[in-house]
Amino acid sequence: MPQDPNIFLSLGKVIKDEYGRPIGEVASFAVKPNGGVDAIYIRHSDGRFVKYPAGSIKVEGSDVIFLSKVKYDTSVFCDQIPLIWRKDQALKELLEKKKISPEVYEDLHRSFEGALNQLKSEAQALLERIDKEIERCNQEIRELNYALVHLEVEHEIGEVDDQSYQAAFATIQECLKRANLEKTDLESMKNKLSNILLGEAPPKTVVEEAPTPPSPNLPEPPVIVYVKEAGESGI
Repeated sequence: MPQDPNIFLSLGKVIKDEYGRPIGEVASFAVKPNGGVDAIYIRHSDGRFVKYPAGSIKVEGSDVIFLSKVKYDTSVFCDQIPLIWRKDQALKELLEKKKISPEVYEDLHRSFEGALNQLKSEAQALLERIDKEIERCNQEIRELNYALVHLEVEHEIGEVDDQSYQAAFATIQECLKRANLEKTDLESMKNKLSNILLGEAPPKTVVEEAPTPPSPNLPEPPVIVYVKEAGESGI
C-alpha cells in the first residue's frame, strides 16, 4: 500500500476503520534512514500495542482511517490476474504472427502460467478469509438484533426509561448500519474475486463473448481465442 504523505499528522489521533468504528490511536512510527515511514504503532482500545505497515492508514482532514487489508488484497488480485491472463493471450498472438520463436513463447508462457497459478492459489486463500469476515458480520448483526429486541422488551415493561431507551436504540442502530455496510462490501469483494477465478472477463468482454459459455479454468480462454483467430488466418 502506498504511504499517505500526511501520515505524521496522525500522531496521537484516534484512528477508526472504514466504517467509523474506533480502533485506537496512533502512538508512534518506525522511520527509515531516508525519512520514509516504514510502519506505524497503534495502541488499540483494549490496550494492545500493535505495529502495522505505513500503508495501513490514510489521513482525510482531521480523520485517520485504518484501511482494510482484505479490501486492498482483493483489489490487487482482481487487477493482477486478468493482466497476466491478457499478457499470456498477447504472447500467443505474437507466436501465431511469427513475431517470436516457439522456444521464447514456451519459456514466457511457463512464466506467466506459473505466476497465474500462484496468484490463483493466494486468491483462493483470500476468499476463505473473506468468508470468515462475512460470518463475523453475520454474527454481529444477529447479536445486535437480539440486543434491540431485549431493549424493546425492557422499555415496554418500564424497566428502561425513555431517555435511556432512545440513546441505546440509536447506538444499536448505528452499529447495525456499520455491520451491514461492511457485510455488503465483503460480499461484493467475494463476488468480484470469485468471478475472476472462474475465468469471467470484465463486463465489456462478457458482452462481446456472450454466445460462448464462460470456462471455469483460466488457462482455457486463451486457447479458445487462439483457435478462433487461427481459423481466420487460415482462410
